[in-house]
Amino acid sequence: MTGFVAERAVRSHAFTVDLPFERAFRLFEPEGERAWATGWDPAYLHPRDGRAGPGMVFTTRHGEEETVWMATRHEPAAGLVEYARFTPGSRVGTVLVQCARLGEARTRVTVIYTLTGIAEKGNAYIRGFDEDHYRDFIESWSRSIAAIR
Repeated sequence: MTGFVAERAVRSHAFTVDLPFERAFRLFEPEGERAWATGWDPAYLHPRDGRAGPGMVFTTRHGEEETVWMATRHEPAAGLVEYARFTPGSRVGTVLVQCARLGEARTRVTVIYTLTGIAEKGNAYIRGFDEDHYRDFIESWSRSIAAIR
């Protein structure tokens, strides 16, 4: 038995976008994220056409890390999408995005990351993923989305 002890973080932050609910929701599907997330380039494994839905699987690469994603929930009418994610040698977790109507042209977006280290590299990542870092990270989403208008 090794002495490794997994660290875990649950982070939540919300922001508002000046977009109708349906349009805002689509920005959090893998293909929609291309419009605003710099470097986001999902490679679709299933279905190959990248059609969003429960069970879809894709990979992303950022620097030296590759992450495998699987959509576990996809409920457009409820504004809910959730992904399980696995970064080998580092961490595993989920990302939950909930969109809520605030009117005809405004949507509140809540993003919840739950991450668990599976190696010391993942634990180090999680320690750096503190509340301040997470808030800044999610607020950068808000700024990027506002810039595509």
